[in-house]
Amino acid sequence: MKKLGDTEIEIMKILWEKGIPMTSGEILEGLNVSKSWKLSSLMTALERLAGKGFVVCDRSTRNNYYSTLIAKEEYQKAESKFFLEKIFSNSVQKLVANLYDGEAISKDDLASLKQWIEEVEQKEE
Repeated sequence: MKKLGDTEIEIMKILWEKGIPMTSGEILEGLNVSKSWKLSSLMTALERLAGKGFVVCDRSTRNNYYSTLIAKEEYQKAESKFFLEKIFSNSVQKLVANLYDGEAISKDDLASLKQWIEEVEQKEE
């Protein structure tokens, strides 16, 4: 799966959140909540996303509607796997240890993670 830049991820988040085809104007409204975007910049980014196979544009009506081709969960799984392999040599323990040491997760988070692991293990039995 191809990588997305920060700008492309912002656009995809809006499309994923809405869950239905959107016009460029509707996407632009969603983007302008956090910062000011120009329509020309959005159109360039949408073309890149289409070229990467992440969105499709339906031009069959008066308005062009953009839809996602890749589910949010599918992208998250691919990116998580890539990150784990590239940064932590495929070691979940190193990832969690770094998050804990960097104070990005708390003891409560670790307890929740432990509980989740136990639930997964029970389902697999």
